[in-house]
Amino acid sequence: MAKRAAPEVNAGSMADIAFLLLIFFLVTTTIEKDSGINRKLPPMEESDEDVIIKQKNIFTVLLNGKDQLLVEDELMELKDLRKAATEFLDNGGDGSCNYCQGRKDPASSDNPDKAIISLKNDRETSYAAYIAVQNEIVAAYNVLRNRRALQIGPQKGFPGMDFIKMQESYKDVRWTGNKEKLKAVIDQIKVEIPQKFSEVIE
Repeated sequence: MAKRAAPEVNAGSMADIAFLLLIFFLVTTTIEKDSGINRKLPPMEESDEDVIIKQKNIFTVLLNGKDQLLVEDELMELKDLRKAATEFLDNGGDGSCNYCQGRKDPASSDNPDKAIISLKNDRETSYAAYIAVQNEIVAAYNVLRNRRALQIGPQKGFPGMDFIKMQESYKDVRWTGNKEKLKAVIDQIKVEIPQKFSEVIE
């Protein structure tokens, strides 16, 4: 008796099925987006001179491994950090800042250009707490920059625009205003209230 040949499996459509499955998984898969910090490092300045910084111009923020916050040697809740940092930056202790509205305490920062916020955290600090503290510090700078933008905006032809709105408008290709003039205002605010922020990890 003759052996019967095994029936062949038609594999012609297997490539099409594999391709369709690949497309399906590419379309339906979601990629998690990690939260991060948008930070632009300052340019390197070659200088042989040591810069002397007065202790009163440094606002010290410590974050320990248990996510506890110690600000200027006092325990503080995260919700109070923004206000404390804003008051420090806006102090205007030496009287050289004509747009500062702070207490003008001679024992605190001289002006926003000299004020530095120093953040020190442990390696055991949780990433969520680290990001939250960073956000509050950046928010303190934004509070002052927004206020300054609303002060000088009407004089420069940008009434009712805070600093964040100015930045968004400058980046928006659909915005039809004078971008060169707007860029000059943004740069002026960044010079008047610079983000001087130092970080140390122990």
